[in-house]
Amino acid sequence: MSDPALFDRRMLEALVCPVSHTTLEYDAERHELISRRANLAFPIREGIPVMLKEEARTLD
Repeated sequence: MSDPALFDRRMLEALVCPVSHTTLEYDAERHELISRRANLAFPIREGIPVMLKEEARTLD
């Protein structure tokens, strides 16, 4: 699991969901970027968001 300290939260200003093109929320506990509109969670690995639909998990 990634070290949460490695993720720069300022990146959220520039990133959008690749599916819905909406803003993302940072889930520090799970080290993911959440797209509520697309119902997806994108992982953050070694401080780098993996913004591929194939790598995202569907939200419960």
